[in-house]
Amino acid sequence: MKENKLIDWPTFIGALSLLLLVAVPLVLFPDQGETIVLAANSFITEKFGSLYLVLGFSVLIFLIYIAFSRFGTIKLGDTQVKPEFSTITWAAMLFCAGIGSSILYWGAIEWAYYYTSPPFGVEPKSKEAIQWAATYGIFHWGPIAWAIYCLPALPISYFYYVKKKPVLKISEACRPVIGKLTDGPIGKIIDVLFMFGLLGGAGTTLALGAPLIASGIQDLTGINPSMTLNTVILLICTLIFAMSAYSGLRKGIKVLSDINLWLASFFLIFVFAVGPTVFLAETTLNSVGFMLDHFFRMATWTEPFNDLGPFERTGFPESWTVFYWAWWLVYAPFVGLFVTKISRGRTIREMILGTLIYGTIGCLLFFGILGNFGLYLELTGQYSVTEVLNQQGAPAAIMGILSQLPLSKLIVAIFTVLAIIFLATTFDSSSYILASVVQKEVVDEPIRWNRLFWAFSLSILPLTLMYIGGLSTLQTASIVGGFPLIAITVLLSISFIKSVREHFIEEKRKDRIKEKKVS
Repeated sequence: MKENKLIDWPTFIGALSLLLLVAVPLVLFPDQGETIVLAANSFITEKFGSLYLVLGFSVLIFLIYIAFSRFGTIKLGDTQVKPEFSTITWAAMLFCAGIGSSILYWGAIEWAYYYTSPPFGVEPKSKEAIQWAATYGIFHWGPIAWAIYCLPALPISYFYYVKKKPVLKISEACRPVIGKLTDGPIGKIIDVLFMFGLLGGAGTTLALGAPLIASGIQDLTGINPSMTLNTVILLICTLIFAMSAYSGLRKGIKVLSDINLWLASFFLIFVFAVGPTVFLAETTLNSVGFMLDHFFRMATWTEPFNDLGPFERTGFPESWTVFYWAWWLVYAPFVGLFVTKISRGRTIREMILGTLIYGTIGCLLFFGILGNFGLYLELTGQYSVTEVLNQQGAPAAIMGILSQLPLSKLIVAIFTVLAIIFLATTFDSSSYILASVVQKEVVDEPIRWNRLFWAFSLSILPLTLMYIGGLSTLQTASIVGGFPLIAITVLLSISFIKSVREHFIEEKRKDRIKEKKVS
């Protein structure tokens, strides 16, 4: 009963109600609901696409400034406190929480979409298209993505560790700007919108992860993918991340993240060693240089002239870059909260640079090794990835890529297990943070029953929607629902600057008092 008093029931009930308010009509009227959600998504991405692009680029510049300014020296915790986790474990936990099984899906296959439908009016399957195909995935999963992820961690971690406020809420991080409104309906709406975005965004990860795992099982056992198999996969993953979430941050989530890191490292090293090593190394290096050379162009491309005269609009920026920035934005408060919880004892500079560098490098390795291996097979004619992609879908194409490796059955097994653990680590981190947000305070860890409740909530709704084919609609709805997060992101930035400036003013005041006492 004492534990239940810690629950912020208005936020708890509000998030659940909003989710049901969106999900139930999609279950009862799937066609009409899908039409409305897709129309809203098209309106937002087309009319406000430039706003997302400006936001993404601005957040990156803002974080770099903070990291190398005096604000970056602020330590998250008392002066004598050391980091709670080793650098390797810390990097593994933030990477697994922020990426999930989606990196296995898109890291292997994203290049194929750019190769056949390249940006900037480039001819499909041309030499120039190959350059963009090998580069654009690294850009979409690179510094801007991780900057969007990291920004909410700044004010949240500052209030949690420096100001000693045991509250892990997005609304609390906005308090310096919105003041007493934090404790009223405005604060609740901010937290509920974040939770809705995360619950819907988690559906995207599931939508990509479950069919991928099912394809791996088919390759190993001959069992054809089906809704029953997807259900079993989901239940197994749910049990794994429920047990992990129940065990807590230091036992469950840490252990799963460490296993994931070493398994992923072995997988990538194996592909790099037995695959076309020179091609993979050279293509990855070339792609990094190509991205740096065209970074500003890629970050600001809006197709402004393609609605005029004979030029047709391809929709590439809206379909890919704007969508990705919106997707990262939906997940950003969750990742920011999680990064906060694991960053005790580090400086703000360490937290920013670590998130940007380790996150980007992790994604770069998947796209550079796994993605470029698929590209190599396509270009040499050993295996037509694009043909299988068009005829049988992405999961089949990815398994086809893996089948070209030596010891293919073993590699498919490792890949499948990796996908399961990636899915579990993302979901257990999500349930941990959802539980934190609906509590009035979190001194150490959220209440266990609260963690378990959100662990199962994260899977029950996607499972229901998977049966009616509305999972992608929920994910799109979360992007639409996450639109207000643009304003919240700006609020978080202003809130942080305002707070740390006051921090340094207070520090100077204390120094002057000490000097007077000494004199």
